[in-house]
Amino acid sequence: MIPLATDLFDYPLPPAAIAQAPAAVRDQSRLLVVDRAARTVSHHRFGDLPQFLRAGDRLFRNAASVLPARLRAQRPTGGQVECLLLREIAPGLWQCLLKPGRKLPAGATFADPGGAFQGEILAWAEDGTAQVRLVPAGPETVTALAQRLGEVPLPPYIERDGPSGRPQDLERYQTVYADPAQPVAAAAPTAGLHFTPSLLAALAAQGVGTADLILQVGLGTFRPIGTDTVDAHAIHREHYQMPVETQRALFPGTPPAGRRVAVGTTAVRAIEDFLRKASAPGEQPFASEAAIYLYPPAQFRGVDALITNFHQPRSTLLCLVSAFLAPGSTEGIAWVKQIYAEALERGYRFFSYGDAMLIL
Repeated sequence: MIPLATDLFDYPLPPAAIAQAPAAVRDQSRLLVVDRAARTVSHHRFGDLPQFLRAGDRLFRNAASVLPARLRAQRPTGGQVECLLLREIAPGLWQCLLKPGRKLPAGATFADPGGAFQGEILAWAEDGTAQVRLVPAGPETVTALAQRLGEVPLPPYIERDGPSGRPQDLERYQTVYADPAQPVAAAAPTAGLHFTPSLLAALAAQGVGTADLILQVGLGTFRPIGTDTVDAHAIHREHYQMPVETQRALFPGTPPAGRRVAVGTTAVRAIEDFLRKASAPGEQPFASEAAIYLYPPAQFRGVDALITNFHQPRSTLLCLVSAFLAPGSTEGIAWVKQIYAEALERGYRFFSYGDAMLIL
């Protein structure tokens, strides 16, 4: 197969199109609907979603909860440190992003100015993350400490004048179905931000089911492709857990026999990775690490329809959407750019707090 140039996944994006705040009401964000069979595009509100789903369809959702993972601290010299929690490696041991980064050597320490915790850098990894030992001053866990003191880890393209822990972000950078027992994500599964309890109730009354999984969304999802060709890029890895009932829903012949609708690229990554590792549903929850890289002309084994936001140029997520538009071919590359150009012309809002697409 001829390598695909990364430039193929570039497109012009006016900065004004990047949403800096969510829609006033979650399900009143806009919804661009792509019918692949008819090769048509139509324009709606997200609350219109029941018009496009039917009894027997099932929404596969990433129910990971976003941890307020940005902690601020000081070095003994008084220098400021920003510690972003990415993943718990062991109790009290975390993979983190640090500012000012590698200027802080292994062995350096920092602490909360109020005395709530202390941190020590144990080692640096090649990807620029650090292993950090965090010790709360009291009996609470690091996760509980972050819930109390941390700031929302908004993506870098969302600008805030001050700390990003304001009430709107604490509420809106979280899905309404996020499992509070799973505060593991460093970024929100943003396609799910458009759902409301009333919309979910309407879909359930219509006979649309749900199946949840947990994928720990990492900051790698925001990292653009930095290589000349797509295949040369080192894809990010994300841990996921697949409950037994969700496993069963992914295999043919499991009722209800409707379409498998992935809510977001994170759900796609977990589903497609799982189906390449399992030949049948298990009797125990399945846990693994998704390192799957989906770009044209990839095929999809477990996803029939996709709800997703609008993604960054030269990103692995744009590659995934391009592949899903035309599985088994490269035709989706040009098509996704046509669709994005129409969305921009019509004033759609892009990225995490932006509008959504439904690909049928």
